Amino acid sequence: MGETGERVLLGNRRLFATGNLDEAREQVSRVFCPHRLEPAGDPARPAVCFNSAQLGSVRLSYLDYGAGVRIEPGELESFFLVQIPLAGRSLIRCGGQEIVSTPRLASLPSPTEYLDMRWEAGCPQLIVKFERRAVEGALEHLLGERLDRPVVFGLGMDMTTGWARAWRAMADLIVGEAEHGDGLAAQPLAVAHLENAMLSSLLTMQPSNYLARLAAPRTPAVPKVVRRAMEFIEAHAHEPLTTDDVARAVAVSGRSLQEGFRRHLGLTPMGHLRDVRLSRVHEELAAGDPARCTVTGVAARWGFLHQGRFAALYRTRYGQSPSLTLRGR
Repeated sequence: MGETGERVLLGNRRLFATGNLDEAREQVSRVFCPHRLEPAGDPARPAVCFNSAQLGSVRLSYLDYGAGVRIEPGELESFFLVQIPLAGRSLIRCGGQEIVSTPRLASLPSPTEYLDMRWEAGCPQLIVKFERRAVEGALEHLLGERLDRPVVFGLGMDMTTGWARAWRAMADLIVGEAEHGDGLAAQPLAVAHLENAMLSSLLTMQPSNYLARLAAPRTPAVPKVVRRAMEFIEAHAHEPLTTDDVARAVAVSGRSLQEGFRRHLGLTPMGHLRDVRLSRVHEELAAGDPARCTVTGVAARWGFLHQGRFAALYRTRYGQSPSLTLRGR
């Protein structure tokens, strides 16, 4: 446990611990970017703890300075951050925006805006880092067009809203898997699914200078394009697909493809992908050897992470539990 009583996250992914702020600045800069770091009027001695793990293209970090500090990176340039205090408060200024960040209000600084922060003592944070090119690429595919200006998010991310709680649950799932070291790290489909869900949620739910354009109506894809998309999904279901991947393959925007699936099939492209993967799981279980094959292993290989939800989906579709299928009943 940390000094605040909060659990120290990613304890098995320790990068360093030190009481020296110069050393801390140098080490943290290697993961993020060069920055100014200095005490912020707090007599407490620094006790810096930095744990960090990379899964796919997402990096999750636990950072606690153990004392009040001022952190001034300036423009982040190449990455976005979601910073979630686990306790305490921090003052975040980014561009023309300013918030007091707490466990109920995370901060989301944008890389083209000047960032200056003051973390109070007792304010460890969970930090989720996304590469700028991944965020902008996902947004371009959702829009079906190139960006005409940098993405700037609203600085405050309200963690009490339903979508943000679900987003935090996905981040916590990745943290838990990184702490165990033998789960999602070996399942690229599952990692990609979570990354894409987290990015899509940020882009479609968090206020930004592109949110109104994302919400504007789009012309739906025609039935022929939807059929081609279905064929592509069925041929590539073993890969870490996203809606944008499928849209790119059939030369339409992600929004148009989603609207086409909704209008003609009554589900989303990822809903169809889930159905295809569920049928592949069924095929593997029906042909599997119970002595060598496990339901959990097969489900995870096809991107089903939550065993309870997976079992419910499977029972609804096949009328029995996956374990009964595996045992040949």
